[in-house]
Amino acid sequence: MQLNLSGYSTAMFSTWYFVEELGILFDAGDGIVSSLMQKSRKINHVFISHADRDHLTGLFQFNQLNARAGFPVLHYPKDCGSFPPLENFTKQFDAHVAGTVWKKLEDKEKIYLREDLYVQAIRNNHVAAEKGIHKSFGYKVVSVKKKLKPEYSVLSPAQIKEVIVNKGKEATLMDVETILLAYSGDTPVENFEQWNGAETLIHEATFLGGPEDANIKTHGNKHSQLNDVIKAVSQIELGKLVLGHFSSRYSHQQIDEAIKKACEEYAIKIPVYRVLPGETVKNILTTNSLNGF
Repeated sequence: MQLNLSGYSTAMFSTWYFVEELGILFDAGDGIVSSLMQKSRKINHVFISHADRDHLTGLFQFNQLNARAGFPVLHYPKDCGSFPPLENFTKQFDAHVAGTVWKKLEDKEKIYLREDLYVQAIRNNHVAAEKGIHKSFGYKVVSVKKKLKPEYSVLSPAQIKEVIVNKGKEATLMDVETILLAYSGDTPVENFEQWNGAETLIHEATFLGGPEDANIKTHGNKHSQLNDVIKAVSQIELGKLVLGHFSSRYSHQQIDEAIKKACEEYAIKIPVYRVLPGETVKNILTTNSLNGF
């Protein structure tokens, strides 16, 4: 499924990604409304990865313009203490946003947007927290479709009909899940198998890992290094990769050259896209991939 994905992601300044046909926003950094304008009204659900300002300060104007009874629903890690005060402040500052729903999420919790589509929260270690404490998430968008169980696929239509009469239709079907989109949030490279099979993965790559980064400890910063991301991607099955959250210390040319080099080194055979620092990119998946796939 080709998604209409737009976004902005520059480390320290702002990050947000909008999936138009699903009405979903991942993170809510500055510039959402000024970039999307009326399209921002299509957003019904916002999934915040963590409480850093560059991931949530766009909420104020977005909520002020789009709040109505029951929407938008703002989902956030349950142990982020910043969100209840934000909820209280916004309702006092703009009385008409009272209809907005603020919802705490736990690790692995599924939010069904409709019967055949859910978003699942995935705990990461960008924000240090003890086991069972949820302060930073990535997310998966998962499609659920019904498919005939293998043991019935060899039967004739008449035989299948007989089974349905005797056992009920549900007994003949199983759920087949597809990860339409995975969003890592801010995170070091870890547990990459959880993104395996995703049609599209959005992953941060804050640092390029060149000589100028010799003194940067990426895990200490709780962010990812480009080569680590590309290496991890080479070890799983993906449809497409979108890289963002690059540090503005790098030029656009440095970023593009580093991506191409890493893709060649690890023999990446899927399309790789990027959101460069300071740029809002509309319909990312229709732009030219960096590695020619």
